[in-house]
Amino acid sequence: MKTLTLGRTDISVTDWCLGTMTFGNQTPMDDAHRQMDMALDAGLNFIDCAEMYPVNPVAKETAGRSEEYLGEWFARTGRRDEWVLATKVTGPNPGFKRDGAGFSGANIGQAIDESLTRLKTDVIDLYQLHWPVRGTWAFRSNWSYDPSGQNRAQTLDHMHEVLGALDTAIKAGKIRAVGLSNETAWGTTKWCDVAEEHGLPRMATIQNEYSLLCRHMDTDLSETMVNEDVTLLSFSPLAAGFLTGKYQDGQVPDGSRMSLNTDMGGRLTDRVLPTTQAYLDIAAKHGIDPVHLAMAWQFSRPFPVSAIFGATTADQLAQILAGRDVVLGQEVLDDIDAAHRAHPMPY
Repeated sequence: MKTLTLGRTDISVTDWCLGTMTFGNQTPMDDAHRQMDMALDAGLNFIDCAEMYPVNPVAKETAGRSEEYLGEWFARTGRRDEWVLATKVTGPNPGFKRDGAGFSGANIGQAIDESLTRLKTDVIDLYQLHWPVRGTWAFRSNWSYDPSGQNRAQTLDHMHEVLGALDTAIKAGKIRAVGLSNETAWGTTKWCDVAEEHGLPRMATIQNEYSLLCRHMDTDLSETMVNEDVTLLSFSPLAAGFLTGKYQDGQVPDGSRMSLNTDMGGRLTDRVLPTTQAYLDIAAKHGIDPVHLAMAWQFSRPFPVSAIFGATTADQLAQILAGRDVVLGQEVLDDIDAAHRAHPMPY
């Protein structure tokens, strides 16, 4: 693994990040804490959470439990300072946080305080906006995305207010840096523009889905990240588990995400398994574990990436960590490029 700096901050993280969205649902506390120990032992220093976690399903009754699991580990071990800690504030939702309200200049300060309490820490290193209040093409909404109802002036005023509240939190020592998630190229640019115009905190990161099966980041957002110095935190680098091969031939392992979410959040299309097979074949051809292929590919990209991966169990985490030093040769990358052209965007 390598380290990289988040945006224009002085925060250095490993290029792998431990995701925690199953902590408190599929992953019980003892296994979650074992994963945190294992990740540190493997050299990771970056961990990501969110106030709405765990998922599968997201529920009002469990929202915040993943942060609580992290907080219990920090309190028990006294090793909080060994992690760069990231979490996220929820956007507009069906009611599992703030009775459905998203984040605003008026309520984000309280959301930060509540996360700090659950996490049992004095400071969050990276505080992210989980999805835009104005809407987004993320979560498979790209096929019918319609921004025509957006109000530009209202959006810019909202950005200004939120950045002002985040600035207050930074000056109070509650957060160190700020980032985006599930954002667009225009949105990312405007967050940066508003920050620079008003002398407010600049977005350091963008956490969007990115994998061999989901490559929205490769065009406009790639250019945005390079020119605005915004670091990608890629989530679902294993494509929600598809790239492990465990769902091929109609298999649905007990306890897997598909066993709980049958359409995989819109990812289970007619094309996804044949497309996955193309990458499994490349892995077999070159004698590489498909999990390690998918993770190592992230670091061939023309922009900085820290890949956020999750594991339901410590055993799964061990398999992922075993590939932390894999580097893909040019022949493998050429085969991946050919597969992408033949099987673009299966969901």
